Amino acid sequence: MPDFDLTRFTDDERAQIALLDLERLPQHIAVIMDGNGRWATRQGLPRVFGHHAGVESVRAMFNACDDLGIRYITLYSFSTENWSRPEDEINALMELIDMQMRSEAEHLHRKNARIRQLGRVEGLPAKLVETLRYIEELTSQNTGITIQFAINYSGRAELLDAAKKMTRAAVRGELDPETITEDDVAAALYRPDVPDPELVIRTAGEMRVSNYLLWQIAYSEFWVTPIFWPEFRAPHLLEALLNYQQRKRKFGGITA
Repeated sequence: MPDFDLTRFTDDERAQIALLDLERLPQHIAVIMDGNGRWATRQGLPRVFGHHAGVESVRAMFNACDDLGIRYITLYSFSTENWSRPEDEINALMELIDMQMRSEAEHLHRKNARIRQLGRVEGLPAKLVETLRYIEELTSQNTGITIQFAINYSGRAELLDAAKKMTRAAVRGELDPETITEDDVAAALYRPDVPDPELVIRTAGEMRVSNYLLWQIAYSEFWVTPIFWPEFRAPHLLEALLNYQQRKRKFGGITA
């Protein structure tokens, strides 16, 4: 049974929680953190300010999910397509990720959180790769919530890398191409030990998956909010969870 700690929530948030069945929460939530740049632009600020403001939303997401006993969060932090953005924005974002990983490492370790990067490390700044390896190693034995930061991630790239991995196994005679199953494909993905997300949250109102977890979200429930990511807080998460629990998950079948 999950451990619940509701002391950090406000009275209004606890009223929302009272509407939930805490035994039926998703164990894995994936988030497309969209709208940082647009939020900053509307404030008359450079786009990079939106990324800095979004850090508080990551903290809020972590705290709420940890308190509710949710086991996994995957946060879409930087896609392979994001390399096409202006160089100064990319550099500022990489520096921000590196700085926050370093500054939060010990705190997350004390909270028993396990931190992982999801995606290709090739192409990332060497300093950031070192930081990611450090925090993954530091928290690798922790047994609490797992937070995956999808950095330099692409769903198509993950499937391509999985295909290459299985092809190499077939060449070595370790895998028969005629008997490959869905389980074999899943086992070749970046993090095969993490269950598929039951819920995908996208902020800023866009209605697309943006090359995110293409294999894993085959039967995920989607919840889209017009709220920009820097504005996302616990009440929005609780709204998404309530909406999720009102869905009928049929996985292609029918209900009686």
